[in-house]
Amino acid sequence: MSSSPFINSIRREIRLRGYSYTTEKSYLYWIRFFIRYNALKHPTEMGATEVRNFLSYLATERHVAVNTQKSALNALVFLYHKVLNRQLGDLGFQHAKQGRRLPTVISEVEIKLLIDQMNDRDKLIFSLLYGSGLRISECLRIRIQDLNLSNGSLLIRCSKGNKDRVTILSQRLENALDVQTDIAIKLQTEDNSRGYGPYLPYALSKKYPNAFRQKGWMYLFPSSTLSPHPISNHLCRHHLHESVPRKSLKKAVNQLGTINKKVNCHTFRHSFATHLLMAGRDIRTIQELLGHSDVSTTQIYTHVIGQHFAGTTSPLDKIL
Repeated sequence: MSSSPFINSIRREIRLRGYSYTTEKSYLYWIRFFIRYNALKHPTEMGATEVRNFLSYLATERHVAVNTQKSALNALVFLYHKVLNRQLGDLGFQHAKQGRRLPTVISEVEIKLLIDQMNDRDKLIFSLLYGSGLRISECLRIRIQDLNLSNGSLLIRCSKGNKDRVTILSQRLENALDVQTDIAIKLQTEDNSRGYGPYLPYALSKKYPNAFRQKGWMYLFPSSTLSPHPISNHLCRHHLHESVPRKSLKKAVNQLGTINKKVNCHTFRHSFATHLLMAGRDIRTIQELLGHSDVSTTQIYTHVIGQHFAGTTSPLDKIL
């Protein structure tokens, strides 16, 4: 199915619009799933009724999360609106309701204890997650040119929503970043001698065929192996896979044995925002650092600390 002319036409439309490779994989997954669910019926023979039934199936039979349901809907809307040029109209469909879920946050002491359990590379990864408020995917996609230690900033490229942003970078990480940068550049030099280099967006590599030799384009956390480029199929070096730091974190949590919460990579980003808020930082600033489009998304952290606004305390505290 993946090699069918129809699927390839969708893939071309996605790439023409400059969507990320992650979005491409997600959209193609849900479109294939939709077609299989409808007994391999071609989407041109279906419409709003089939889309509505499929989304209801995901909610009632598969019990998927609300965001998963939204991802499926986005893929099918793209298929009909952008590829088939057909409007689905009002689906008469409401997303499953999701109650507010407070993010898991751990203390500053627990963060330090966990990081201390790790090797140097993983210490740096989780220091960046917490120190700069990064998603794990953002951290692993850092390229050497994105670092700016002179003014303590870090450029995050093509993040969620295909947006760039600048966040803070701890000066305390300078030595560790220098060491990791040297490791990455040494690996790039070895790759270049064999005609390989870091993964580059396909359009960029076509326009600048020697860009893979420039140090700035090297990933800070490169993979240990070469793998095919998803478009050109040429061998290149991607960034470290997300499963590597996840395994490291799981091992650190087990070794520590004192944290009775479900801790994952995103916990460090949640803790970054919560600790800044507890320290009295402005919520708009935190919103910018996290890359949230709407401040209401950031406001979830005010509930984590039991205060509706940063710095708000009970008036009783002043008289007792």
